[in-house]
Amino acid sequence: MDNSNFLKQLLMLGIGTTSLAAEKLQEVTDKWVREGTLNPEDATRFMDEITQRLKMEQGNFEEIMQRQMRNVMQDIGVPRQAEMDELRGRLDRLERQIRDLENRLWR
Repeated sequence: MDNSNFLKQLLMLGIGTTSLAAEKLQEVTDKWVREGTLNPEDATRFMDEITQRLKMEQGNFEEIMQRQMRNVMQDIGVPRQAEMDELRGRLDRLERQIRDLENRLWR
């Protein structure tokens, strides 16, 4: 499985969970308003506060998952992009040097 795809799936799971929680919370607050347990203004304020907290937690979740994924990839030996770029550069230089040496030999 592609690691970036796995990370995207985990992030989407977090987003989906947040959306589901917000929907259920909206249903509960609507019920409380209908029952008279909560007035509409308090319900709106409550929903806004909880939604903000869920968004903050989602951001924290995404950050933690990215950090964990980097750690796992590092532990299993997957090189970082910077390391791959450095190796590509070194490979390009070695290929140029080999071509130069071959050209000198054939002259």
